[in-house]
Parts: sequence; C-alpha cells; structure tokens
Amino acid sequence: MKQQINYKYPSVDDLRIRAKAKIPKFAFEYLDGGCNNDVNLKKNTSRIRDVELKPKYLVDYTPPNLKTELFGHEYDAPFGISPVGLQGLMWPKSPEILAKAAFDHNIPFVLSTVTTASIESIAEITEGRAWFQLYHPAEERVTKDLLKRAEAAHCPVLIILADVPSFGYRPRDIRNGLSMPPKMTVSNILSAMKRPHWALNTLINGQPSFEILKPYMQKNLNLNQLAKFMDATFSGRLNEDKIKRIRDLWKGKLVLKGAESIHDVEKAYQLGLDGVIISNHGGRQVDVGQATIDSLNSIVPLYKDKIKVMMDSGIRGGADVARVMASGADFSFMGRTFMYGVSALGKKGGNHTIAMLKTQLTQVMEQMSCAEVNDLTKNLI
Repeated sequence: MKQQINYKYPSVDDLRIRAKAKIPKFAFEYLDGGCNNDVNLKKNTSRIRDVELKPKYLVDYTPPNLKTELFGHEYDAPFGISPVGLQGLMWPKSPEILAKAAFDHNIPFVLSTVTTASIESIAEITEGRAWFQLYHPAEERVTKDLLKRAEAAHCPVLIILADVPSFGYRPRDIRNGLSMPPKMTVSNILSAMKRPHWALNTLINGQPSFEILKPYMQKNLNLNQLAKFMDATFSGRLNEDKIKRIRDLWKGKLVLKGAESIHDVEKAYQLGLDGVIISNHGGRQVDVGQATIDSLNSIVPLYKDKIKVMMDSGIRGGADVARVMASGADFSFMGRTFMYGVSALGKKGGNHTIAMLKTQLTQVMEQMSCAEVNDLTKNLI
C-alpha cells in the first residue's frame, strides 16, 4: 500500500517527543517507563545498537523484499505490534487504530487481555488475523472461555506469558496511582486538563476500560473493587501443567513470550509450543537481567531450526529491526514504538509508524545489498 509517512516525525525519537507533549504525564510515564531504575529498559536498546553489519556494495543488486513467512502466513515486513495493556489510556481507540493499520499493512497485531478493546471488535477489524496474548486467569472457567472467544474470532496465534509472576515495581506508576487499576488522583486530573486534545478525545470516546474482561466482572465496580477483581482473577506464574492444559485446549499456534533462558526455551520446545518471543516485557518486569539481544544470541544457535525464535523489547526503529534479524531472529515485535506513534499522531499514527519502519529497514537492506530479510545474517560482523 502507499507509504503514509508524516515527514515532520521521521524517527521514533520524534514520535516520542510529540507523544510526551500530547498526552498527560501519568499516561506518558506509564508508556515510557521501566521498572526499578530503568536499567534493562535502557540496556535493551543500547545492546541492540552494539550489533554491527558490514555493507557489500560491489555485488549483483536486487531491490529489497521485506516479505517474511511466519506460521504459514507471508507478512509484508518482519515486524509486528506487541501487546500493550491499557492502550486506550494513552490514546483513545489505540488498539483499534493499530489493529487497522496492521491489517492494512499485512503485519501481525497482538491483542493483550488487559487492553481496552474486545477480542470480537479487533477480530472484525482484522478479519480474524489478530493474535491474542493471554494473561493467566486463576479460574479454569475464565481461561476456557477466553480461549473459546479467541478461537471463535479466528485468532491464528495464542501467546502465553512467562514473565509476569508478579507486576513489575514501577516507581513512576506507583507515584501516579497507575499500578493496577489506575486511579484518577487530583494530580492526574490536573495533568489531563493540560492536554485538552487528549481530554476531548477521551470524553468523546468514553473512559477506557478492560473490554475483554467485562463478561467476568460485576457491573459498576469502584476502584477498590476493581483492584480486588484483578488480584483475584489473574495468577501470573506459569508452570508446565498450565502450559500443557493450554496446549491441549488450543489447536492453533502457541507461543511463549518472556523466554530469556535456554532452560525456558527448552521447556517450550519439549511441551510442543510453536514459538518463543525473547522478551523482558520492555524492561518493565525485571531490572537485573540480560538485554534481550544477548539472550537471543545464546538461544538462536541452539533452537533456530527447532522452534520459531522471535524477539521484542528495545527495538526502536527499522535499523534495530535489521540488527535483530541479522542476529538470527525469525521475527521481531515492538510495543512502545507503535504507542508513541498513535499517541503522537492519533488515527494516522499506526500507518505512519509502519510506513516509517518499512522505509528505514529497506534503506539498511539497500546498503547491505540484501534482497531478502534472511540475507541480513550474511552481513553480521
């Protein structure tokens, strides 16, 4: 499709700056921040950018083709949109905007259990192509019902999370009352009033809520009751028995997200999963671990031909996608990058961000004289 780049914002950094100016402080800090001291948040990107590629100019040249096969579908680029919780808090209708852009550009969109759009509405937008990320319900009946809804929506891929045995310790969110669930403090209300465009759009579209979870919630819960519901509903720690039960129930492709160790990838492989996403939740869960690219480098040599090995966390542009793919990943995903785009540019943010990333990646491949995405590995130093 036609590239839809707004050249006033030609980089992810430009989108981030614009997003910070457009949305309230509490929403931006929820999007932008990591856990504890932001060590892994910063390290994820800096370590990716230590990866170097060597250009080859004096060769037969074929224009780059970004198309990449994954789980039997040929996508138009080797990257997708990661699941993000509370998307509508950052910009109204964010999941719908990004799902539509992903569908139009033929890349994967992953819907989070705790975002602000329903499985059914996103399935309609994407004609059943959206992936679904399952947070782990404590009750088996809720798990089964969510899986039935995802199956009825024709979601081709189910993602289960390994890296949320507890919510990350995020100082900004604690100060802002945005642990779980969010609280509209006086400070947050004043912050919202300083962003009239955001406030007006939120007023028009309504206060964001956990649309996927509504069938399991009592109506008109206050914040304290909602907090108790969230605590009672989710049991974040995965184990082999839980994975086996989900594997038995889910007939589509099943992916483990949050795998960073050879141990966990081996378990996923033994349990019959179809893929893993090397991820540390964008530096939002643990601050003492490896950067994701370092985990990828230890896992790819052992599992590249056994199970699909994908990566997110720290990828901030098309050149970063090139570095990750050159390091052996089968696919890459980004969360913040796309949320910066939609927070900065609203309805146009999804298309702009995807088109920008495609353009950036294509330019790197042209410099490397790579006709296909898989050729990038040949240029890795």
